[in-house]
Amino acid sequence: MKKTPPTVLALDLEGTLISNAMSQIPRPGLHAFLERCAALFPRLVMFTTVKEDKFRQIARLLVEEGMAPAWYADMEYVHWQGETKNLEFVPDAAVSDIILVDDFEIYVHPGQEAQWMQIAYFDYPYSEDDRGLFVMLEKLEALVSGFM
Repeated sequence: MKKTPPTVLALDLEGTLISNAMSQIPRPGLHAFLERCAALFPRLVMFTTVKEDKFRQIARLLVEEGMAPAWYADMEYVHWQGETKNLEFVPDAAVSDIILVDDFEIYVHPGQEAQWMQIAYFDYPYSEDDRGLFVMLEKLEALVSGFM
């Protein structure tokens, strides 16, 4: 029996896509990364510790500045609670169908480590030469192509 590819990509915000909720510096390659992820996965969700209203404010700004595609401002947001990002909080999806891209292992829910792909932390001094999103995209493309 052939396994099916993951259908949901859950993305962290701080240290993954942007610097943090205060400075909001977009990681190099953000727009292209989001567009390619949208082509690779039928569903993208935001899974962050940042509250939804703050995320929406950041997302609108990134879209206005041309740093993110227009749909990013309306991206599905996962409401969750607890100490870890339990993928069971993603509505209408089996844990096995979800990939979580996050920079910190501490947020990975116990027993869901196989669903986690660690991205290098985007940290001060926020280099324009940062390749974190490019490297992660290569890994995601390899993962999805493994099912074709």
